[in-house]
Formats: sequence, C-alpha cells, structure tokens
Amino acid sequence: MMSNNLRPGERLDDLQIRGYGIIQDPARFCFGIDAVLLSSFAKVKAGERVLDLGTGTGIIPILLEAKTPGEHFTGLEIQPESADMARRSVAHNHLQDKIEIVEGDIREAARIFEPAFFDVITTNPPYMIGQHGLVSSSDAKRIARHEVLCDLDDVLRESARMLHPGKGRFYMVHRPFRLAEIMSKMSSYGIEPKRMRLVHPYVDKEPNMVLLEGMRGGKPRITVEAPLIVYEKDGSYTREVREMYGLDAEK
Repeated sequence: MMSNNLRPGERLDDLQIRGYGIIQDPARFCFGIDAVLLSSFAKVKAGERVLDLGTGTGIIPILLEAKTPGEHFTGLEIQPESADMARRSVAHNHLQDKIEIVEGDIREAARIFEPAFFDVITTNPPYMIGQHGLVSSSDAKRIARHEVLCDLDDVLRESARMLHPGKGRFYMVHRPFRLAEIMSKMSSYGIEPKRMRLVHPYVDKEPNMVLLEGMRGGKPRITVEAPLIVYEKDGSYTREVREMYGLDAEK
C-alpha cells in the first residue's frame, strides 16, 4: 500500500468498508454520522455520475464509491486544505479513476461544471443560519456548520442547474427545524421532494436530522419513510446504523 502521506496533526481512519481509509485532522473537522447516513440514504445506479457539494475531506464520494455501482464521483470543496486531504485520501484508496476532487465555490458550481451533467447530487451543507447556535472558534469548523460561504439557496439553485431534468436526483441531510423552509425552497427551484426520513437519536426523542431526496422536474408526491433510530437505550448503535458503518459486516 502506498504511503499515507500524513501531515502534522492528521490521522488515517479506517472506514470499515473495502479496506478504505480517510485522512482527517481533528483540529479542523472530522466527518460525523450525518455523512454516513446520507451515503446510505442516497441511491446511485450503475453508470451514473455523482457530484457531492461541499465534500470536505471527501467522505461521501468515498463511501458512495464503496456502496454503489455509480460510474464516477466528483467532490466540490472550497477550502484548499480540506480539498488537499480529500485528494490524498482518494489516492490512498487508489480511486483516482473513480473520484475527482475539485477545488471551487458551490455558488459557482454550474459554471465550473456542465449544466444538466449529473445524475445525482449529494450534499451535507452547513445547517446553521449565519451566527445561529454555537460558533466554533475554528474557521474550518465554522464554515462546515454555519452558512458562511454558501446558503441553502446557493445549494438548491446550482443543483437544479446541474441535474438532468426529469431524472436527476438530489440527496441532502439537514436539520428538522428548517424543514418547512427546505421543502418550500426545493419546490421553488424545481427540485421536487420525493422521499423523506427523519432521524431520531433515541426512539423516545424528537428527530435531530432529516434525510431528503428530491427529483429535478419531478411530480409532487412524497414518500415518508419509517423513522431511523440511531441509538439503543444503552447508548449503543442500533442494528441498522451498525450495518451502515459496516460494523456487522465483513470488511
């Protein structure tokens, strides 16, 4: 196996699938369960081309390449350090022919890529509006969590331009407190909500995440799936979440 090419402060984490690893820097930002849930919720078919907006260190393209028969995966990331880590993770996993990391701004995505080029777009965008909630002292973490460099309108506008009309699919993980706004804006940008799943930390707690699928130019009809419960009462992952992490399967 090739050199990990780790830099000071970085670590190589095992993704528990196909022997893949990912380079992360805890001082900047490490992927969370939301990325794992999104990669399991998204449906990618054979021959399809996928774009992940705000890919960070490339976790979603790497997981989707491992889990789906998609033809090619692209990650767009504005922060140079994160894009560099993502490229080194792609190289570490020998996936240069399947995954490309592009450094650029989500707000200009449709200019960076061809319009109506992608079959699937995924995104784990910043959840918080402006200064809402705790603002991390780290710029990298702040950009990942707060709408500093892009907002929901930017994500949906550019996605609508880049998805194939009538069949292009959009997958996003977000927070339920913004669900009314999200649904309204998806429809207004021509990405019709088609599938939704609420994520609850425990069976008796209110949801703290929502997984959404939309279709570019789709007809209005949404399927609400059974809730996803993350933890058992004792704090361990539920069987479904363990399987998403590859903890109950052979590597």
